[in-house]
Amino acid sequence: MRKYTDKEILSCVDHTLLRVDATFDEIKALIDEAIANGAASVCIPPSFVERGKQYANGKMAICTVIGFPSGYSTKLTKVIETADAAQNGADEIDMVINVGDVKDKNFDAVLDEIKAVRMACEGKILKVIIETCMLTDEEKIKMCEIVSESGADYIKTSTGFGSGGATAHDIELFAKNVKGIKIKAAGGIKSVADAEEFMALGASRLGTSSLIKYLKEESK
Repeated sequence: MRKYTDKEILSCVDHTLLRVDATFDEIKALIDEAIANGAASVCIPPSFVERGKQYANGKMAICTVIGFPSGYSTKLTKVIETADAAQNGADEIDMVINVGDVKDKNFDAVLDEIKAVRMACEGKILKVIIETCMLTDEEKIKMCEIVSESGADYIKTSTGFGSGGATAHDIELFAKNVKGIKIKAAGGIKSVADAEEFMALGASRLGTSSLIKYLKEESK
């Protein structure tokens, strides 16, 4: 028995295309598909934001990524990337933390960096990718605390470029430990059932390149 309607699921989807070799024709097709299906946003590479914004013509929110996918660029680089993306028309920003700083317990630096990106966002929605596949549960809980404190809007599981993506365990862990922020599950959404499970556990955004296709296949 389905827990959510197609419309409810699609309204949570950040329809994503972040392949290195993506073309603008593919980005346009992604935007068309997102608009036709009522997605929350399209998540596209920074180099396509300005053209994507013009093509969407106000019909779809444009999301892009910062410090992606490694997260180890400097704070200033991430700030400049963010300001550029905002100027180019991005409505939402998904930034990657410096995982090495988390491993070093350099938590003040992690928080400072997120706050700096928050300031550069110019009021846009900010999601913070913590790359859960690289963190212990203790580190994930600490990141829930830091992201909650940072002024960001969402904590996000994964880039989709690491060794693993979202899991039910991580979404449940986030839901128990975040305060005043939302949850985005990304990477590893292999079916409609996965999407419904993550939503039921507390995710209000789903980063996926394939969920629209899965829903179409299920409805045949």
